[in-house]
Amino acid sequence: MPENSITGDRAIVATDLVKVYPGRGRRPAVRALDGLGFSVPAGRVFGLLGPNGAGKSTTTKILTTLSRPTSGTAVVAGHDVATDPASVRATIGYVSQGASTDPLLTARENLEIAARLRGVGSGEARGRAARLLDEFGLAEASRRPVGTFSGGMRRRLDVAAALAHRPRVLFLDEPTTGLDPEARATMWAEIRRLSGEEALTVVLTTHYMEEADRLADELLIVNRGRAVVQGTPDELKAALHGDSLRVSLVEPDPAAVRAAIGRVAGLRDVVIEASGVDGVLAARTDDASAAVGAVIGALDAAGIRFGQVAASHPTLDDVYLHFVGHTFGDAAVPALTEGVAA
Repeated sequence: MPENSITGDRAIVATDLVKVYPGRGRRPAVRALDGLGFSVPAGRVFGLLGPNGAGKSTTTKILTTLSRPTSGTAVVAGHDVATDPASVRATIGYVSQGASTDPLLTARENLEIAARLRGVGSGEARGRAARLLDEFGLAEASRRPVGTFSGGMRRRLDVAAALAHRPRVLFLDEPTTGLDPEARATMWAEIRRLSGEEALTVVLTTHYMEEADRLADELLIVNRGRAVVQGTPDELKAALHGDSLRVSLVEPDPAAVRAAIGRVAGLRDVVIEASGVDGVLAARTDDASAAVGAVIGALDAAGIRFGQVAASHPTLDDVYLHFVGHTFGDAAVPALTEGVAA
C-alpha cells in the first residue's frame, strides 16, 4: 500500500465541513453541511445513514471532489480534496445511483475502457477486465451487450468498472436500490468480499437498515448536516438499554395516543408518528412483557384502534429513531417525541 494511501489508520478524515448552497431569487440559501466531522477506518465498510436532506449526498460529492466545501477540510487516501483533487480521484472509485456503463458495449469493453480512462495501459486493462469479470461472476456474459443484462448483473458491472484502476477507497451510493432480494444478497457478498479480500475501504450510503447492519463495520448517522452518532452497529444497539416496543396505529390521533400512553409507567423515548390512515407508536422499556399488556389496556380504554404489537431487542431502526427522532422510512413525517436525544 502506498505511504500516502491513508492518514494513520484512517482512510478518510473530515473536519468541520460546511457547505452552503447560495440562494437564488426568492429561494433562500441552504446550509447542507453544518460543521460535519468524522473519520473512516481503512479497510472497512463504513455506512452513512440519514434522512433525505441530511447531507449524505453533499458529503459524498465533497469526498469524491465533485463539489468543494464552503469551509472545513477533508482528506481521502492521504490527499486533500481541495488542494489535490487529481490525486484523490486517482485513488477512489465511485458508483452513483444511476447506471455508469454503456449498454451498447459488452461488459469486457466497458471494463477495459474504464481502466484506460483512468490511465491503465492496454495490456494491463485487458488483464484487469478479465479478472474483474471472473470475480463478479460475469465472465460467461462478458461478450454480451450490457443492455441485455439483468438489473443485478448491470449493478455488479458498475461496481467492477469503479474498481478497474485499483482504487483504495470505493464510494457506493445506494448500490442495491431496485434490486430483487437475490440480486441484493449477491451484491452484499461482493461488497463484503472486497473489504475482506482486497482490503478496500468502502463508503456505503443506503436506505436499507438490514443492509447497513449486515455490511457496515462502522456507521455514522447524519442529520441536518451534522454528525449525530458514530460506532459499530453492535455498539450503537447496545447503547439502547432495555427492549423496544412498537404498535401499529390505525387512523391515529397523536394527541389522544400520547394522553393514553402517558398513563403507562416504565415507558421512555416515546415517539408517535402519523401518516394518513397509518401510524406507529414506538417506545423503550426495561420490562417488555409487562409493558405490552399495559399499553394494550391503555389504548383499548381510550378507544384507540391499533394493529400489531411487537417487542424486541434493539435494532438499527431503534437506534435511528432514538437519535434522529423519527423512523428511517418516514423522514418527511413530523414526529411527536418525548425524551429523544438530540
